[in-house]
Amino acid sequence: MRKPISQRKRPVDEAVAYAVGNGTRIDALAILAEGKHSPSEIAEILGVDTRLVGNHIRELFACGCIESAGTTKVRNVTQHFYKALATPFVSDEAYRAMPIAARREVISVLVQAIVTEALASLRAGKMEADDDVCLIWDCVKLDQQARRELSVEMQAQYDRALELEAESESRLAESGEKEVMTFVSLMACERSRSGRPEKRYPYPPEDL
Repeated sequence: MRKPISQRKRPVDEAVAYAVGNGTRIDALAILAEGKHSPSEIAEILGVDTRLVGNHIRELFACGCIESAGTTKVRNVTQHFYKALATPFVSDEAYRAMPIAARREVISVLVQAIVTEALASLRAGKMEADDDVCLIWDCVKLDQQARRELSVEMQAQYDRALELEAESESRLAESGEKEVMTFVSLMACERSRSGRPEKRYPYPPEDL
């Protein structure tokens, strides 16, 4: 169960910034995305102090960044378990019918998950070790028709990613090759400001 909005310690934008603003919290969120865990289990996986992890977990729950997954009695001690927020799927029709506050809730869950996975991969050294990593971002000026068409194109790209996963499964079964759990993210939204960020190509700069 997630902390009700009225009882949360921070508004959603500040809560997401808090969640991904610390390395231990990032790693804990990545672990909780795989299933429910207690703070002591997370601490053991990360090799850090249990009390430190417990403090982070309590704050994440208080901010609505994770949800409770029940308790278990262990030698007269109650262990609390937590898990990542469920990833919402909302159709275009349902999203357009949602009030702004409800949209904000859905978006915050997805943004937190996307940023967490990206930063956890970077922290683990996976990005720079990956010869096939793909990182692209830009800001483009679009009218409403183009924005709708872009949304359709991005959905098609996601559908293709699922097709590639299915194709990989059959090849993996035959080859015995080790699978690579690959994080995929697609985003398109209006920028916070009307200006366009400067492009500073070519890269890298001379001091790298």
